[in-house]
Amino acid sequence: MHDVAQPTSTEPQVRRTRSGMGVAIGLLVALIILLGGLKFMQIGKMMSMKPPMPVETVSSAQVKEEDWAPTLSSVGSISAVQGAVVSTELGGVVAEVGFESGALAKKGDVLLKLDTSSETAQLRTAEADLELARANLQRTRDLAARKVVSKSELDAAESAFGQKQGTVDNMRSMMGKKEVRAPFDGQLGIRQVNVGQMINSGQQVVSLQVLDPVFVDFALPQQQLARLTPGLEARVHTDAVPGHEFVGQLTAINSSVDTATRNVQLQATLKNPDHSLRPGMFVTVDIILPEKHKALIIPGTAVSYAPYGDSVFVIEKQKDPKTGKESQALRQQFVRVGEARGDFVSITTGLKSGETIVGAGVFKLRNGMAVTISNDLAPKPQENPTPADS
Repeated sequence: MHDVAQPTSTEPQVRRTRSGMGVAIGLLVALIILLGGLKFMQIGKMMSMKPPMPVETVSSAQVKEEDWAPTLSSVGSISAVQGAVVSTELGGVVAEVGFESGALAKKGDVLLKLDTSSETAQLRTAEADLELARANLQRTRDLAARKVVSKSELDAAESAFGQKQGTVDNMRSMMGKKEVRAPFDGQLGIRQVNVGQMINSGQQVVSLQVLDPVFVDFALPQQQLARLTPGLEARVHTDAVPGHEFVGQLTAINSSVDTATRNVQLQATLKNPDHSLRPGMFVTVDIILPEKHKALIIPGTAVSYAPYGDSVFVIEKQKDPKTGKESQALRQQFVRVGEARGDFVSITTGLKSGETIVGAGVFKLRNGMAVTISNDLAPKPQENPTPADS
């Protein structure tokens, strides 16, 4: 007979061990799922909560309504009402310079003398011949009165005297042309010649300009011609005299239009008592038209320029629906920009008079942002700004 195999005592122990491990793994998985669910809920709650927007400090500006007279702007240059480059008519050696560079000259002042020693000697000879011809003419007249000489001899004596007189006058005229005189009152420039210098005819000596008043020469498109009449106010600015505005009148409109540019040439006249404007100086010109219109004015720095449209940020008060607390927030408002003058621009649509807007630094802002206002360091816009030369 065969013996029946009996189960060993280790099998129940193995089954109990495997059962305990399964329970432990199950608990671990349940714990992981629980922790993951809690974390997922936390993340979802955080994502559903909007973070508070930061409060930005901005400068403010008021939308103002002002009377703006329409203007026509251009660039031009200063020219003298009367000016010339004084030159010599004859050549020679410079004997004397009678002026200082930059001085004032009166009409008739001798500016330059050329050497006339040769002409002086020739003049003495011519004057001696003239005296002899005068004496011969007088004797011939006396003899002709007594009918001692013929009429032809008297005519010959008178002709000889006239020739000698013409020679003397010609010599004096030549000597006079070797003196260069100021043709009118004005301010002299820098002299171009020196004593002892040999110069030719036509040599430039010095510039002479009348500096009060002065002309402003500029041009405007032909489309504006119907709006222009002599007498309109002209305001002139130049970076050579920062912060100063010169006021004059439109005095001349050209009778033709340039066929190349289709611009009409214009001329304004300005008073210049302190001679701060000089011929050739570059200037900007504004012609003030007589009609006026209301315009909404804001600083140009308040506008955010973009391809899809220009906009400004309006500062408005808003109330928190939960706490009832009031705060200031931004509302982006698209606008249409009109004319610009200095640091200001006009707004044709989009704003109302009295509204408060952000005055500068709009590139860093966005719609709905909470802000506080501080104008301590705000720029001060001007209609005629004078920025520092950098």
